[in-house]
This record gives sequence, C-alpha cells and structure tokens, in this order.
Amino acid sequence: MKVLLIYTGGTIGMVQGPEGDLQPFDFAQVLSHVPELAQLQATVETWQPWEPMDSSEMQPHHWERLATGIFERRDRYSGFVVLHGTDTMAYTASALSFMLQNLGKPIVFTGSQLPIGVLRSDARENLFTSLEVVLQEADGAPVLQEVAIYFEYQLLRANRAYKRSSQAFNAFESPNYPALGEAGVSLQLHETSLWRPTGPVCFAPATDTRVGVLRFFPGMDERLARSICLDAGRDILILQSFGSGNAPNWDWLPTLLDEGQERGICFINASQCPMGGVRQPAYAASRTLRHAGVLSAGDMTLEAVITKSMWLLGQGKQGVAFREGFATNVAGERSL
Repeated sequence: MKVLLIYTGGTIGMVQGPEGDLQPFDFAQVLSHVPELAQLQATVETWQPWEPMDSSEMQPHHWERLATGIFERRDRYSGFVVLHGTDTMAYTASALSFMLQNLGKPIVFTGSQLPIGVLRSDARENLFTSLEVVLQEADGAPVLQEVAIYFEYQLLRANRAYKRSSQAFNAFESPNYPALGEAGVSLQLHETSLWRPTGPVCFAPATDTRVGVLRFFPGMDERLARSICLDAGRDILILQSFGSGNAPNWDWLPTLLDEGQERGICFINASQCPMGGVRQPAYAASRTLRHAGVLSAGDMTLEAVITKSMWLLGQGKQGVAFREGFATNVAGERSL
C-alpha cells in the first residue's frame, strides 16, 4: 500500500525562531523527527504543494490546489494524510469534502498543538494514528472513504468538526454528529457512522468567495447590518442568529431582508450555538427569518456553511439552484 503524506505547514512543522516565535521549517526536518515511519507496513511518499505556511494564511485557492493535487494522484495512492495548521483546518477539510465527492478513499487531516520537536508534543501520535486510519481495510476496500480530521484520539467527519480550543490537545469537536472512530489500545472505526460514496467520483474544485457573515448581537444597528448585508457585494449572507435560529424584533430587519432578496442575495440562518443547530419554527422570535424565506443551516458548522456556500457559487449555482443545493446533504454535512 502507498500513502501520500501532504505537508501544508502549521504548528506540527514549526521551530522556535530567534525572537521566540514559531516559524515553519523544511518538510525533511519534520520527517527526521519520526524515523518510526519506516516501521509502517506501507510506503509513505510525500508532497509539499507550497512553502510551509501558517494556516491563518490559507485561502480558497489553496483548497483548490490541494484538491486538484489529490485528485490527480488518486490512482497512485491508497489514501492521503494532510498535515495542516489547526486554525483553519476545519475550513480546508470541509471544502475538500465538497470538492472531492465519492472519491472512495480516505483523506485524513491532522496537525498538532505543539511542534513535533517539542518533548510533550501531540504531533507524533496524531501523525501515526492518522496513517493507521488511512491503512485500515475491509474486504479489499478502505474502511474510511471520506474526508476526516484526526486529533487527540478522535476521528471526526471533516465537515462536522470545528476548532474548540487554542490550548487543549483535544482541540476539535463534532457537536452534532458522533465520532467516526476512537484510538485507544485498539483503533476502532464505527462503520455505521461512516459516509459512503453515493455515485461516481465528482471533482469540482471551483469556489466563489462572495459570501459574508453577520453575527447578531444586542445593540447591533441598521447601519452596520446594511454595510455588511447590502453594501459589500455579497451573493450569500450568513446570519448568525441566537439559540435555535432566533432574531431580534428589529423593525428595520424585514425591510433589509426584502431589499437584499430583491438584489438577488440569499440569506442563511445559522445558529451561534455550536450544538443543536437551527430549528426555525421553534420560537416566535424566529418568525421574521422564517417568513422572509431565509434558508436554514440546520445543524451544520459555520465552517461547513461558509465553504459549502463558496463551493456552490463556484459551481455556478444561483437562486433556486443554490437553495436546492444548500438544502441537500452532499457529503454528510447536515442532519436537519
């Protein structure tokens, strides 16, 4: 078996610079810290698609390049492990779940909270177990056939995960979908929770970034809302509402939504709460958004809502086509 180990940057491959800050260094130096790779019952080859970078610098064109590279190499490898910074890992991994549908092979993102050369680093376990996950087979096929994140003994669906902590080793959480697997004395993958291909391979890497986010808060005024919703040239506007999809009874909000929709803007209602999601009929406070025809994000993560919206726009989906595509469970990203 052959696995492709992809290094994009991030804390896992950083070293302390002269001024004490963490800076990326060469992939060969990263690998020198893990000679145990030679013990794997597989050939591990490497690819570095660009100079190592902090994941806060990651942009949609990087997602497209990464997805293209994996797609072009799909027949040469049993699976892929992507080393990525934690700050935007959930965005990149979610985007690839839409760009590379039905690939039928495991793509596991991982990284670390401490550099691999640090004594207490979590990097080695995350890396080795990610490789083991990719190598799991049953009846001649990979057990995992989707994009996932492995971090601190948990395997999570990529488009269901978000970064919950900047300090804890268990940095990622999947609030609305169970873990795909756990690593302890043995490695357990839960087959009933795994996504399976629903058709032929679909490679669609294009994105369109005309997406915006407006987070509701007490005291927000119409001027701020209009500048983000109507004056920023967005085609999709994600409204981060309270609780299960509730919006304040601001007298200007219905007018703003009507004006935006007349301009062709599609509004999406996404809860500020990571767990539970939007249930628009639940409270009278959600009536304004529901009656305005605002789409529900259901129980999707914000990362999945943003990347799916960019991906749908990139496929030329507008109006009804966008609404239908957004409501469809494309890659296991939503249950509601």
